[in-house]
Amino acid sequence: MSEAATDQPSIEAEPTPLLHPADGVPDLSVTVAQIAAAADQLASGRGPFAVDAERASGFRYSNRAYLIQLRRAGAGTVLIDPVSHGTDPLAALRPVAQVLAEDEWILHAADQDLPCLAEVGMRPPAVYDTELAGRLAGFDRVNLAAMVQRLLGLGLAKGHGAADWSKRPLPPAWLNYAALDVELLIELRDAVAAVLAEQGKTHWAAEEFEYLRTSAALGTPTTRRDHWQRTSGIHRVRDRRGLAAVRELWTARDRIAQRRDIAPGRILPDSAIIDAAVADPKTTEELLALPVFGGPKQRRSAATWLAALEAARENPEPAEDLEPPNGPPPAARWAKRRPEAAVRLDAARAALAELSQQVSVPVENLVSPDLVRRLCWDWDGGDERVVDEFLAAGQARSWQRQLVVPVLAAALG
Repeated sequence: MSEAATDQPSIEAEPTPLLHPADGVPDLSVTVAQIAAAADQLASGRGPFAVDAERASGFRYSNRAYLIQLRRAGAGTVLIDPVSHGTDPLAALRPVAQVLAEDEWILHAADQDLPCLAEVGMRPPAVYDTELAGRLAGFDRVNLAAMVQRLLGLGLAKGHGAADWSKRPLPPAWLNYAALDVELLIELRDAVAAVLAEQGKTHWAAEEFEYLRTSAALGTPTTRRDHWQRTSGIHRVRDRRGLAAVRELWTARDRIAQRRDIAPGRILPDSAIIDAAVADPKTTEELLALPVFGGPKQRRSAATWLAALEAARENPEPAEDLEPPNGPPPAARWAKRRPEAAVRLDAARAALAELSQQVSVPVENLVSPDLVRRLCWDWDGGDERVVDEFLAAGQARSWQRQLVVPVLAAALG
């Protein structure tokens, strides 16, 4: 099942540059009437839909879609603005959502786009994720440009994926990039599907795609999994008062970020939170003397940050905010706390690494690493049936369990 057995174009081959969509960049559909016309255009086509969405990660608090790109054979590409039509987005986008319910969606890294598309009423009847397919095929690089080059011999120009897509109007160069993102997805799907078929992994992919489509773990774009304990650099904080300061500053920042729909790091970087928590300034002058806080934006918010620090001093016990235990401790601590579990984990990891090489699938796609850690930490003996039941309860797919259950059971002894 080695990818070397395929006769697909090599990633080292000189690609043919693809700088513009073959049919040009379509006009942006903004108004209700334009969006309805785009739905009619898609309905006139046939087969699956190439789907992509652009968000403003790093700029906005939410992960909503600010541009939706769709393509279908016989219909071409449409670009839809889901935020500027001045009405209820669910109502405005309903005609497109209804058409999209007719056939499979082809996405690259579907878990990034499905939540924000669901927010506007767009849900797929079936999914094909070309990035995940590339992982199952054993490709070492699975970003869109690398896979297009490898399988189709074409070179996509580097674009604006990390741009602020909430900006209006959207520059023409950005729209060109966005249209190219779906230009070749249908062809890419066919090419990588042929590789998986040759490797005997088609049914593996089908199970993964259906799990991806239905997984509640996708959440919603307005659900953030951040927590003050994950503040970068929190290891520098050594006492409870300092931890309470991190908690209060993080919470104050999060409230502001959510209200203004701005990424929290653009309100106040994590480094500034840690600096203030360690220094514990008690006056405006002391606060403004710290890095970052001396800038004009932070000067205007000085009272907010000082109030957060005062709240921390009044309530320096953050224990009630600590996240409840969720699984075993970090593996680095196992040798001291539960050495037999550390031995089991080492054996399981070694066995899975060997299996990964045999089937040319990354270990993390064979089985969730977190699930393996939980199994090794809690293991008190058993056979393959016990391992299988544990993995099934953790939502491991059938194809995964068929591969890894015998391996893990043998490693755990």
